[in-house]
Amino acid sequence: MNGIAIYQPNGAAGEYAKYACNFYKGCSNACDYCYCKRWGWGNVPKLKACFKDENDALDVFENELMANLPEFQKHGIFFSFSTDPMLPETGDLTGAAAQLCVDHQVPVKILTKWAEFNLTLETWEDKMAKKYFAFGFTLTGYDYLEKNACSNAQRIEMMRELHDAGFKTWASIEPVIDFESSLQMIEATKDFCDLYKIGLQSGKRYDKSVLREFVEWVISRKSAKFYFKDSLLKQAGINRSELPANCVSRDYDMFRDYDMFNN
Repeated sequence: MNGIAIYQPNGAAGEYAKYACNFYKGCSNACDYCYCKRWGWGNVPKLKACFKDENDALDVFENELMANLPEFQKHGIFFSFSTDPMLPETGDLTGAAAQLCVDHQVPVKILTKWAEFNLTLETWEDKMAKKYFAFGFTLTGYDYLEKNACSNAQRIEMMRELHDAGFKTWASIEPVIDFESSLQMIEATKDFCDLYKIGLQSGKRYDKSVLREFVEWVISRKSAKFYFKDSLLKQAGINRSELPANCVSRDYDMFRDYDMFNN
């Protein structure tokens, strides 16, 4: 099921979501390690050429959303793999698409390094928005590698505020630049982060014994759920089946957990 606006990611991206939407290519965060550079997308977000303008992009999104609504209601939609969806340049269109999703009971997950956005949803203070919206923040602990993004401290504070307001929150601890910094990010957010997705820096080899110690420390934090990416477990020599119950599979549904406790 691959449309113009909504598609099925594959490879490592498929570990984050079954369905995703990319309206733009390029990102002004200008992170040193970002794969956007390898694809030549640049530091200026540009609407994808398949869309005439933002209104057309939203129309295409809505048509694709409604054409496969039961599937999207089941699995949700992720924003986004080819830009930061909450930048000043991208946030308005993301917010409009997210509103359509919430209106039709489609779960939304975003991943951002921005903490100064003002996402306006008609249902922002309504239980529906909090039921179907999950905010994710990339946390590496390395501000100088993420030149134009909000600081990690700002992201953590925004995560706290959103969690306190009743929203689901999650963190992408990827890439792991060094173990100490990643552990610090988890420790700083463990009381208000519902899910962590943890992945290594692409192409980097890690000491196997130290990596295994890192995994053991992480899973000792019982208050949250953790997803370790396939490449991390492969380097560590760990089978996913060996992990305890607080370590989830790629198809873990944090929205279903919400339903269990809030119906």
